[in-house]
Amino acid sequence: MIEPWLSADDIAAHLGVTKDTVYTWIAEKNMPAHKISRLWKFQASEVDRWVRRGGAAALGSTEPD
Repeated sequence: MIEPWLSADDIAAHLGVTKDTVYTWIAEKNMPAHKISRLWKFQASEVDRWVRRGGAAALGSTEPD
């Protein structure tokens, strides 16, 4: 089965963060993302692997408490 491409909104919901956090992680933490024209697209399996390897871990959180 082919894995669907997800939008920034979809991946933000998948991870329980804001879309702004997703864009910050792309820019600052090398979150796996693919730019297609003006849109960022994601594969959930790539993002999940990145999270498990500590890609989203930070000294300071980008999410408000």
